[in-house]
Amino acid sequence: MAQKNDRFQKIVNIKNRKARYNYEWIDTYKAGMSLKGTEIKSIREGKVNLGDAFCVFRDDELYVRNLHITPYSQGTYANHDPMRERKLLLQKKELGKLQEKSEEKGLTIVPTRLFINDRGLAKLEIALARGKKLHDKRDSLKEKDSKRELREFKM
Repeated sequence: MAQKNDRFQKIVNIKNRKARYNYEWIDTYKAGMSLKGTEIKSIREGKVNLGDAFCVFRDDELYVRNLHITPYSQGTYANHDPMRERKLLLQKKELGKLQEKSEEKGLTIVPTRLFINDRGLAKLEIALARGKKLHDKRDSLKEKDSKRELREFKM
């Protein structure tokens, strides 16, 4: 009898926690990704780092850079490059809006979450964001601490 292989996770939900701290999110979108076979297997194992990832436009198409997907452990010579650019799949109308907004001063597009939807497809949630200043980050930390204290007080 074959053993059950439990290395793949049922639910994949990888978040970029630095993005919430460093950026103020203006708008969010869900985008599909153009992936290779070994990349989706590594994503299902949960071996992804969104920390330094960012999105750029090239030839009216949106790409994500610095998204590190660890090479698949059981892959062969056809394994993927962990830091390659990956094309994001959005509707043309959404791409036009994002490109127009991202050209404004101070706005950027950052990946916030990578997940597998109910159909088994990898999706990347991206946010149009504005960088926070140091005092904004301090305010966010104070607000977070006060909410935590209120929760502890109510218990």
